[in-house]
Amino acid sequence: MNKLLGIVFALFAVHACFSMPAKAGPQRHVRLAICQILVIDSDREGNFRRVEYALEQAAAQHAQIAVFPESSILGWENPDAHRMAAAIPGADSDRIAGLARKYGMMIAIGLDEKDGERLYDSAILVDRSGKLLWKHRKINVLPELMTPPYSQGRPEDIGVVETEFGRIAVLICADTFSNEFVDRMKTLKPDLMLVPYGWAAANDKWPDHSKELEALVSRRAAQVHCPMAGVDLVGEMTHGPWAGWTYGGSSFVADGTGRIILTARDRDTDLRVLDLPIGSLAG
Repeated sequence: MNKLLGIVFALFAVHACFSMPAKAGPQRHVRLAICQILVIDSDREGNFRRVEYALEQAAAQHAQIAVFPESSILGWENPDAHRMAAAIPGADSDRIAGLARKYGMMIAIGLDEKDGERLYDSAILVDRSGKLLWKHRKINVLPELMTPPYSQGRPEDIGVVETEFGRIAVLICADTFSNEFVDRMKTLKPDLMLVPYGWAAANDKWPDHSKELEALVSRRAAQVHCPMAGVDLVGEMTHGPWAGWTYGGSSFVADGTGRIILTARDRDTDLRVLDLPIGSLAG
């Protein structure tokens, strides 16, 4: 009899376990700073000052991660970078690491990288202790814009890194033009995508050109099923066939459904901090 009662109670417990609604885990949030700064070609010291000014403002608003544009220190498609760029790790990435420690903030930023005779359009993610967590080398480098062009990164190196805030992915600007690259990222199920941009166009194309960036950020966030921050700069291209084109700002953040939840100022510097729910929506 006691054995029979034990079986009955065990079956009841199993039924109760499966019939009770599962409790949803706590929603994770990160306090994200969109750092839409002015970048001047070859002005390393001035650009570092502007990076730090943005970090000061972000820290005052208790940001946990700060995201900056593409080629934030030397300028995008700037041939001077062939002689000015440093290795990663190296002088420029070490300075970013020092700023991360100083302000207690994770930083994602685009940096030109010299590796032997090769110049890469790279982006790094540094944690708040200054540790280099990840480096991505841009794959879709638009070689027609500079001679000699940036060297290409490798699609097989696309990845995510585990951080205190979850799985973070980094791509760069035109990498997000490729379905192949974004589909590869989707399989890795990141919780958050951070993408430095150098989104430029002729003066008379603004502000319409920002609508194309908005649509791209929305589409790629929905495709990967996680929030995405696309951060552009403000400034002017000074070399190559696009010399005179301007970067119009208008950075965007989208949630994992592709809904745009933040739009930065058009053709002006901006610093915006938001509490962003993060996590992959992929099953």
